[in-house]
Amino acid sequence: MNRVVIMAEVTTNLKVVQDKILAASLRRPDEYKYFEPRLVAVSKLKPPELIIDAYEAGQRHFGENYVNELAEKGNHPDILKKCEDIHWHFIGHLQRNKVNKLLSVPNLYIIETVDSEKISSVLNTSWPKFRKHDDLKLKVMVQVNTSKEQEKSGCEVEETPSLVSYIIENCKNLEFVGLMTIGMYGYDVTKGPNPDFLCLKECRQNVSKKLNINLECIELSMGMSNDYEQAVEMGSANVRVGSAIFGERPKKST
Repeated sequence: MNRVVIMAEVTTNLKVVQDKILAASLRRPDEYKYFEPRLVAVSKLKPPELIIDAYEAGQRHFGENYVNELAEKGNHPDILKKCEDIHWHFIGHLQRNKVNKLLSVPNLYIIETVDSEKISSVLNTSWPKFRKHDDLKLKVMVQVNTSKEQEKSGCEVEETPSLVSYIIENCKNLEFVGLMTIGMYGYDVTKGPNPDFLCLKECRQNVSKKLNINLECIELSMGMSNDYEQAVEMGSANVRVGSAIFGERPKKST
């Protein structure tokens, strides 16, 4: 398939997803009408050219799962030149030995996968070496393992308020903005509300109540290509969509 055809497909797919998000947002209860959902285009294992295509079609927020891949794309000369206002979301599991490499990425916008006090502390200590302005805090979300699957990253549901509290009280260089979940893959949305989405909403309520934080100050990041419309209807402020925009991914080489 030639480059022009692929570019056209990305642009068309992006418009379809944007329109579905808009339609889903109109179906939301009034309690969620104070914000517009943010689309994060997940470009994992996709070439820089497709990121540039999506950017030129108006997309600004992009998500990557692997630190090395994000560092490579974030420093790619064509992306630096053509995508000056790109916003990178890190949405994969973060190891401490990769923190400095991640924080050095140009246009890093947020880390959505903070799941422990240890990683919070390392990010807090390291961020001042990389930020451009002294008062610029690093946006972070706490990842919650709502599906309780052993192979999934994320803090335990019950530990969420204490981790959020730790970040707010002890990590002055970080800005807590919300909660994120990956959830169980392949949930059939025809069965009703996704239990992982319901769980994350309950976590949000608990964090708000226990820490006296306004609910409107706690974003939810939930929903991917197969369920982002339901996620928006249930109050997600941030949906992470990859294959519905860029097509199926190639298998990652080992």
